[in-house]
Amino acid sequence: MRNPDKTAGKYDRSLLADRTYAALLSLYGEAACTLDGKEDPWRLMVGAILAAQCTDARVNQITPALFATYPDIGSFASAETTDIEPMVRSCGLFRMKARSIRDSARMLIDQFDGDMPRTMEDLLSLPGIGRKIANLVLGDGFGIPGVVVDTHCGRVARRIGLTDAKDPAGVERDLMAAFPRDRWIALGHLFVAHGRHLCVARTPLCAQCPLSTFCRHASNGAT
Repeated sequence: MRNPDKTAGKYDRSLLADRTYAALLSLYGEAACTLDGKEDPWRLMVGAILAAQCTDARVNQITPALFATYPDIGSFASAETTDIEPMVRSCGLFRMKARSIRDSARMLIDQFDGDMPRTMEDLLSLPGIGRKIANLVLGDGFGIPGVVVDTHCGRVARRIGLTDAKDPAGVERDLMAAFPRDRWIALGHLFVAHGRHLCVARTPLCAQCPLSTFCRHASNGAT
């Protein structure tokens, strides 16, 4: 069947975005961040640092004891990384993660009066924080719209045909252009849910996916 979202051989990304959002919302409802503690922007950021190359489920097992020991930014700032490392060892890359958390806490105390910043520029100035974590903190922590692009989001967006960018920043720009601002926060979570459940990395379950009627990958075999 001819893909109805093609116009003159090109994908109409606005229409494609609308159909994608409606389909994902129908599948997953109001998808949300799966890290615990997201009501606190600092705890959310710590969880996001720990989640690099680690599952959210594993991070959620680590953070209760971590935050019981270090309940606030000041206590992390006063800690030695060698004290934090054993508590986060099981999430991998534990030395780097412990240092990023401790150094970010110290920078927040020294330069931001102990408060979490609310701008992309300020968040990116913190050790270990890139656009993915910054957008997560802004969106889920403060309600400031941003698109969180992780490996799931990038893969799903490319397969559907919403972007051809390979880099996360390019994917983020394309998705921000295709979707209205009030959908940006939910969008990343919906893509993550789809990437985990149906549009998996190695062999996507296209036969089970309701997006297959308009998805570029399902139609053309493109990646």
